[in-house]
Amino acid sequence: MKALTVGGAMIDTIALIDSDRIERMALSNADTGFLLLEEGRKTEARDISAHCGGGAVNAAVAMARLGLDTASLIKLGQDRRAEQVLTRLSDEGVSTRFALRDGRLPTGASVMVAAHDRNAAIFTFRGANTLLAPSDLRDDAFATDLVYISGLSNESAACFGELVRRAAAAGAMVATNPGLRQLTARQDAFYDCLDGVSILSINRAEGDALVPSLISEFGEGGTALPLDADQPPLSLIGRGFTSGGFQMSARAFFQAILSRGPAMVLVTAGRDGSYLADADGLRHCPVMEVEVAGTAGAGDAFGSTFAALTCQGMPVDDALRGAAINAASVVAHIDTQTGLLDHATLTDRIAASRKSLPIRFWSWDEAGREQHGGEGDHA
Repeated sequence: MKALTVGGAMIDTIALIDSDRIERMALSNADTGFLLLEEGRKTEARDISAHCGGGAVNAAVAMARLGLDTASLIKLGQDRRAEQVLTRLSDEGVSTRFALRDGRLPTGASVMVAAHDRNAAIFTFRGANTLLAPSDLRDDAFATDLVYISGLSNESAACFGELVRRAAAAGAMVATNPGLRQLTARQDAFYDCLDGVSILSINRAEGDALVPSLISEFGEGGTALPLDADQPPLSLIGRGFTSGGFQMSARAFFQAILSRGPAMVLVTAGRDGSYLADADGLRHCPVMEVEVAGTAGAGDAFGSTFAALTCQGMPVDDALRGAAINAASVVAHIDTQTGLLDHATLTDRIAASRKSLPIRFWSWDEAGREQHGGEGDHA
């Protein structure tokens, strides 16, 4: 099967700082923390290393390792960073025939500072990632089974609608993982294209950002799904989605998004695991416990793995487990790609995880029931 990934390409510089060398401030009533950097003072790092990253590059490597014939449509500068990205993709067997070079801006780059729980603070220079234009889109790029659109930066986001239309017209499965800036700054364009999307993948914060626009059409609140005894009140089922003083239950939110057109809506919620909604109902997959070395790239791994496995025909419950397993493997490493698994390894781990990663399912009109794998799993 063939896949095309579209979006960001970066060089990530990662600084690992021992927790006792940098102060952290955490807010007790919010999921927010801050690393405090002292002005005018050098801080000793455990290690500083450079790696290829970016949403489209991470997804391309993930899909290539899962056995898809993958190409990547990205915008790079005329610089050494671009050569690093192209070499990395070629080494992973990813075609670079649709990679573009543009001398107006350098290739994108980021600096990540990781300490304490390794949830890195990230400084981002988007560079040439912002320069993708509709004229850059070649018809032959969409002759593929799967088109995966990662976050598009600044003016490149204007290509989103054309990307979805061309992919859908070519008969490709369309999966997308838009970023927070894209969802907030170009919300109308995002909604207008959802009927051509098969899989929409976002995180909980991105879901929260959509609430104000949804309540104008669907209203606040909504009927809650039953909360299992072992689920904390602040889980997505108990908390729902909130923003700006507005709130929607998980049921209301997912049904609102589904009504816009996508076949599946996937939301990752950190340690609360992941949620997948479709016409039948809502599934939950717990997070796979692992010692975290770095959280960057987990969302890319999750979304691209689920899309690839689904496109390959894997049952939805196992595809959800596979995405959780591959994301956990990524966060066990400091960079965004080292932990990505090959198809044989991932398939074996999925088979071994059906008890440890039980899928809970709530139909839209009945109470939830727990599924432990085997014949009871939903297709």
